[in-house]
Order: sequence, then structure tokens, then C-alpha cells
Amino acid sequence: MTAELSSIVDCIRYAASRFNAAGLTFGHSHDNAIDEATHLVLSSLHLPPDLPPAYGAARLTADEKARVLELIERRIATREPVAYLVGEVWFAGLPFKSDKRALVPRSPIAELIENDFSPWLDDREPERALDLCTGSGCIGIAMAAHQPHWDVDLADIDEQALSLARENIALHQLQDRVRAIRSDLFDGLKGERYDLIVSNPPYVTAQEFAALPDEYRHEPRLGLIAGEDGLDFALRILRDAPEHLSEDGVLIVEVGEAERALNELLPQVPFVWIEFKVGPMGVFAIERRQLVEHAAEIEKVQMERVV
Repeated sequence: MTAELSSIVDCIRYAASRFNAAGLTFGHSHDNAIDEATHLVLSSLHLPPDLPPAYGAARLTADEKARVLELIERRIATREPVAYLVGEVWFAGLPFKSDKRALVPRSPIAELIENDFSPWLDDREPERALDLCTGSGCIGIAMAAHQPHWDVDLADIDEQALSLARENIALHQLQDRVRAIRSDLFDGLKGERYDLIVSNPPYVTAQEFAALPDEYRHEPRLGLIAGEDGLDFALRILRDAPEHLSEDGVLIVEVGEAERALNELLPQVPFVWIEFKVGPMGVFAIERRQLVEHAAEIEKVQMERVV
């Protein structure tokens, strides 16, 4: 059946058909079989995702074809995300190493990075930024790459994730402006202040995790689960962020499906829920002054959870 496959396009079409027939779940950087098949085939051939269409007719060597077919079958048999299988994913227009040390990069925050965080930073001139719960480092590294005058810190509690982040810092040759710091949220960042803090913390509930497709079980649980309502980390970030933001600093946090729970817990806090090209994605922006104004409400909710 596969003997007739010869070109890049042939292999992408075949992979997409096999993925759909196998009932795979898509959600790690892609939402459909064709895009995922394209990622698998092009990455396995060491080709960029924006390869000109004319190259689609290029024929694979026997070894290349064997490698592609092997990866297709592994994707189906193991349900492992393509990014882990090929060791690479693209985020905000940049390549990143990806493996089981951290979640597969897929945050909608990539769109904000590519748009220079407009309008949130239009009247500001940030110099320091923090990527909190950095995982692979993709958000912070992409910020530094898109904003060459920024210094960026990457913080995470997981040393394995930080080791991957450091490899990605080196990949993009940003060691002079980006550093990786082990920290349990802000605990390891005493005295540090930033003009922008961006975070994609864990926000999946235990109940939601139990219902996730097999693809997500290849990722570290530490990067996903955040209590009964998905807000264990987001609320701590809201409480402690003012101490680490400059006077006119901005906090941007992704909470996904926990958006509703957060609005119910803190109805008076003026979260601005950001609209993306594909619609709302559970990402809010808020200024430091607003966090200070509502500090008592945030502290009360956090204390009630601890008791």
C-alpha cells in the first residue's frame, strides 16, 4: 500500500488519512490531521514548516520514507504527540526543542508575542519580563527573540523543564539576555521586578485530567493539574504579582477553561479577557495598580482556600 508513496505531499496525505482513520486526538500545536501530518513529515525531513509548495513534489529517499512511515505508525500506536516524536515544535514563528521534560508548546500567547503585546504595552517601554511556569521556555525565549531590547527571566519549579529551557536558550543564542531560574512561582525571585509578567501555569482540574485523551498522558502531570477548579496557581500569582511588577507593570495569565471559575471567585476584579484570532482562549490581562486595588479580595479568596 505504501509502495506508491514517493513525494512529500504523498506522505503528508497518507499520514493525515491514517491519523483520521485511527481516531487520534489533536491539540498539541495543531487541531487537525493535515497540519499534524505536515509537522511530522517536514520535521522528520529537517525542513521548515513554511516550505514553499513547489517542494511538495520532491521525492523522498528510501531511508527518509522509512523514517516517516515509522513515525506515522508510532504516532498511532503510542498516541505520543508529534512534537515529542520528532523532538521539535514551532512557536511564535520559532523552532524549539520539545520532549517529555515539559509540555508541548501551544499557548495562544504566541499571538500576543508576535503582535508585540499590543495594545497592552503600546504606551509602555518594557525592559524586563518574566515567563513564570516557563516549561520549555518557549514563551520567554520568544519574547526575547521578538523584543531584542528586553531582558527575560524564565522561572519554573521543575529542574527537568528548566534543563530543556536552557537548551532552547542556547538554541537561540540568547544567553546574554535570558536566564532560567528554579523557583516555586515567585519564591525564588525575591527582590526581582518586571515590567511584564506572562504565565501559562497549570490550570487543568483533577476531574478534567482524568478525562483527557491518551495524548496528554505523555506530558508531565506537574505542568497540567491545578486543584479542583484549576486555580491553585493562578490565585497565588494574582496575590504575589504586585510585589514583582514595576509601577505600571502588566500581568498576563492563561487559565483556559478555569476562566469561569476565576470570574465567579473574583467578580469585582477587572480582568480583561483577551480575544484571539480564533476567539477567547482563557487568557487575561491586568495592570499592577488594579491588582493592588483588589489585593484584599484576592488575599481573602486565597486564604479561604488554604484553610
